[in-house]
Amino acid sequence: MTNKVWFITGSSKGFGRVWAEAALARGDRVAATARDAGTLADLVETYGDKIAAIKLDVTDKKAVDAAVAEAHKRFGRLDVVINNAGYGHFGAIEEVSEQEARDQIETNVFGALWVTQAALPIMRAQRSGHIIQISSIGGVNAFASLGLYHASKWALEAFSQSLGIEVAEFGIHVTLVEPGGFSTDWAGPSAKVSQPIEAYAPARAKMAERRANSVAGDPEATGPAMLAIVDAAEPPLRVFFGDGGLPMIKQEYANRIATWEKWDEVSVMAQGARKNRKANA
Repeated sequence: MTNKVWFITGSSKGFGRVWAEAALARGDRVAATARDAGTLADLVETYGDKIAAIKLDVTDKKAVDAAVAEAHKRFGRLDVVINNAGYGHFGAIEEVSEQEARDQIETNVFGALWVTQAALPIMRAQRSGHIIQISSIGGVNAFASLGLYHASKWALEAFSQSLGIEVAEFGIHVTLVEPGGFSTDWAGPSAKVSQPIEAYAPARAKMAERRANSVAGDPEATGPAMLAIVDAAEPPLRVFFGDGGLPMIKQEYANRIATWEKWDEVSVMAQGARKNRKANA
């Protein structure tokens, strides 16, 4: 299908901006949202009525419902919904305050949930649609000093996998995009940082060294990649963006399987006598 209608959160900069521009440049229509809709003024000037610039804080459920309804009214349908709004929180688990933890989950998990719930009735009625959740390699693995961020992305991965099963019969696809490190400001001005505890300085230093030794991807290159995902007849449930995700997760899953196999005797022990119930019936 050509001339798709997109709804993209977090469109003011970074990935969201790249994907909005990629869609608009090929003639699609886009409802682009941002906390400050004024940041989208140049896109409105360039693309006119092809774009709806909508102010939105995804943590406000009523505002989310209204924004999705506005986009549907403006363009008549919703083909692609990208939950891109979110941020990274840096802090060891002991360092993260209650409010910081709640804010991270509120934006990265509930924000995506509210948008997803608002879009689903429209897509069910159409019998088509594609919900794209922007996860992370941090949604399939975990590292020091990012525990609450990982928690938010693992939660997004979990509810989205369930969602994919639930909505398949309605012709709705679900994809989790899992970017690695890219040259956005995710770890810069957009990030939140907890008050540090000196005891965790070595862990922070190791993470800083890891990031310093990695090669960041080009955000602009994700434009064609996103178009390939939304145009696929059978899009994937999960896809990495960047070349580091697959090698990393192969090693991570090998480590998990090795651990589960090593402790399988205890796993079977925990089942108890009931494991033989059917065999002895």
